[in-house]
Amino acid sequence: MLTDTQIKSFKPKEKLYRKTDSHGLTLEIAVSGSKIWRLRYRFDNKYNMMTLGYYPGMSLLDARQSRDKNKQLIKQGVNPKEYKDAQEVNSLTFKDMFIEWHNNKKDEWTDNYAHDVIQRAECYLIPLIGSKPIGSVTAPEMLKILKDIESRDLIDTLEKVKGIASRVFSYAVGMGVITVNPVRDLPSDVFKKKKQKHYATITDPKEIGWLLRTIEGHKGSYQVRNALIMAPYVFLRPGELVKLTWDEVDFNDRVIRIKGSRMKMKRDHLIPMNSQVLDILKNLSYIETNSNYVFPSPRNKNKPITTNALLVAIRSLGISKEQFTTHGYRHMASTRLNELGYRSDVIERQLSHTEPNKVKAAYNHAEHLDNRKKMMNEWGDYLDQLKSTYA
Repeated sequence: MLTDTQIKSFKPKEKLYRKTDSHGLTLEIAVSGSKIWRLRYRFDNKYNMMTLGYYPGMSLLDARQSRDKNKQLIKQGVNPKEYKDAQEVNSLTFKDMFIEWHNNKKDEWTDNYAHDVIQRAECYLIPLIGSKPIGSVTAPEMLKILKDIESRDLIDTLEKVKGIASRVFSYAVGMGVITVNPVRDLPSDVFKKKKQKHYATITDPKEIGWLLRTIEGHKGSYQVRNALIMAPYVFLRPGELVKLTWDEVDFNDRVIRIKGSRMKMKRDHLIPMNSQVLDILKNLSYIETNSNYVFPSPRNKNKPITTNALLVAIRSLGISKEQFTTHGYRHMASTRLNELGYRSDVIERQLSHTEPNKVKAAYNHAEHLDNRKKMMNEWGDYLDQLKSTYA
């Protein structure tokens, strides 16, 4: 049997080695110098080894007591290792599982989205169920949390928080921590539906010509003016447009390449540059800003202009929110291109809309590229024609 004096004297060697105490209890001395209590036992005619703890955190006396408790479990027909694993699983809280899920997924998300997920969880979930064992959280409890959000008319927040909670519970089910996702079975009919948001847009050719001429009359910063002028030619979402960087612009191939991490749909996207976009970007490239952003903020070259700056500029031109929004450029392009007879799949791909086949979508950012180049060139000329025809 071991003594404390002996245990303290054991030094690490080139290979791991063990010293036996009694009744299956051994002390393992690792190459690193760590001293680990292990219990070797027989269960269902098979030999097993389990970890009890680390010396000196677990003393010799503590290790022997733990050994004896586990021996009692064996006599009762319980595998002590499985019992220990079950105890550890049962003690995992919702917060534990949220952190594990978030760490597992964050590399797939943009930094902003990963931060938003944490903020929503810390605001609406962690304070209420964060410290509870995840297996003890019930469907009625989740219903109350979500209905409280709904009662404040935060329908968009409700949907996002419900999605986060459901994904955490699903992750816990997948990891074998729990067997039921208490959010998954909540019927959608118990919640209010988010009102479909339709962005104000302009699709009449004459009004499009008026809009383009009006935008060119903007007298603010060159960054905002050029972003607004370029927007109808590239179909990007406002947030994707303002964060455009010079390393995404390929003048040689006449294409803009945006990584999936910056796109809403999380997949790489190509924008063929028609002559209008090429001219805008080349003119901007001659301005020495020492910024990686195509549209740097006038106040900080290390940041881009904001989507709100675009919106303020539009409103300053006397264009009301009922007439047009910055997101309306995409709807304008989609409507007119479909009416002009272009293939819907080519239009949708250039708009970077969701693909039904997600595996295929990971590899097809260049799909229909020849047709898209032709469409984008003709679209640019068409806009210029509207601008001059309806002067």
